[in-house]
Amino acid sequence: MNIVLSLSGISESLIKFSDALCNYPEFLLLIGGGLFFLIYSGFVPLRYFKKAVLSLRTKDDSPGHISSFQALMGAIAATVGMGSIAGVAIALMLGGPGAIFWMWVSAIVGMATKFFEGTLSIMYRGKDDAGEIQGGPMYMITEGLGAKWKPLAVFFSAVGLIGTLCIMQANQLTEAIITVFTTPAGVQESIWLKFLIGCVICILVAVVILGGIKRIAAIASKIVPLMVGLYFVLVAYIIISEIHVIPQVFGDIFRSAFSFKAGVGGALGSFFMVATIGARRAALVNEAGVGTASMMHGASKNKEPVREGLVAMLGPFMDSGIVCTLTAVAILTAVKSGGYVLPEAGTSVKGLEIALNSFGAAMPYPVLNGSLGSYLLMLVVFFFAFSTMFSYSYYGVKCTSYLFGTKYGKYYNYFFLAMLIVCAMIPLKLAVAIIDLAFMLMACATMFTMLKLSPKVKAAAKEYFKKK
Repeated sequence: MNIVLSLSGISESLIKFSDALCNYPEFLLLIGGGLFFLIYSGFVPLRYFKKAVLSLRTKDDSPGHISSFQALMGAIAATVGMGSIAGVAIALMLGGPGAIFWMWVSAIVGMATKFFEGTLSIMYRGKDDAGEIQGGPMYMITEGLGAKWKPLAVFFSAVGLIGTLCIMQANQLTEAIITVFTTPAGVQESIWLKFLIGCVICILVAVVILGGIKRIAAIASKIVPLMVGLYFVLVAYIIISEIHVIPQVFGDIFRSAFSFKAGVGGALGSFFMVATIGARRAALVNEAGVGTASMMHGASKNKEPVREGLVAMLGPFMDSGIVCTLTAVAILTAVKSGGYVLPEAGTSVKGLEIALNSFGAAMPYPVLNGSLGSYLLMLVVFFFAFSTMFSYSYYGVKCTSYLFGTKYGKYYNYFFLAMLIVCAMIPLKLAVAIIDLAFMLMACATMFTMLKLSPKVKAAAKEYFKKK
């Protein structure tokens, strides 16, 4: 009994610490830092978006493991996950429609951050103890800032072992399976049911990740366009069927983003609360400045750092810009049409449950024990969650290899698979707190490094665009 109470106390303390560190400090770090990159780069995401798209067609046989396109798909596979659905639903519940506006802001500044991140991932690659070329924040730090900064690289890699465990994905996929399949079938929710679902998830993920980066990249390059396309069709149907409420939906997003009530103090408090909620959820989605994507882009067969930066900046446009907007519009459309009511902040309703119920209300056609909308969203959730798990396992291997050597890197995957079962059973609040805290600490190391090296990126970009 004392052990249970002690664990509960530790859990509550961790949640409170995460909430304190990952609100205003995270907003200032990621949004403030991203805004600096946007202005300092000369608004590269807005000026060179077309060139970024065209860069995907360029083929390069330089040293590396995968193509730039595969690197982008692998990075998007990691980011277009549960945060794009459950995270958006949580943001809507906590911050209202206005939180989505700040996700859009985060997408734009995130593109600038990813431009610097992708460029540096090629500019400052290193070699592991097996002589293989590698990229990522740990190599940006040691190759770009110098060997004296190696403790910072070690810090990033150590925190990265926690941040890449797919805590949210395993947790929310388990909840989705229970909500859509087992509960309607009359199966009682229990810790043993979650354990069993976690084991099944573990086996399915093992089939892919034990094949290494090439298998992960090959599957990601096929599954990402398919899952985004399927999601777009699903949301398009919901929008078309309730087209008359769409102007009201977007009106609510803009009005709520700049909600001024209860005097100046209340207005500023409301404004910053909505903004930080949107930014915090967006950080979980696009991971701009966290450093994960640079590990994928650092494996690209590309000798032009700026071109890889252009490719990398398409990631936030896809996840925070397109996929998160699709989720928000679908949920808010169901609310505006009267088919669904968003739960109050502070209730025990889970983010993914909100999304599943709202999609079910928008497409209420009965199928088995549920509705068509819930089952179709569940199919999308399945793709999103597993694609993230595939890429995250690679990130964890990279962190492990840096800390302990490449011969031990492969063992991380077994730890990763075992933790999927554990993560399937822990409470959602604790899962969110752990991943938010890990991402914030990773971002501190990555953003510091990128800010220090930003003049190198600006000089390279000036030369690249002048030449091209």
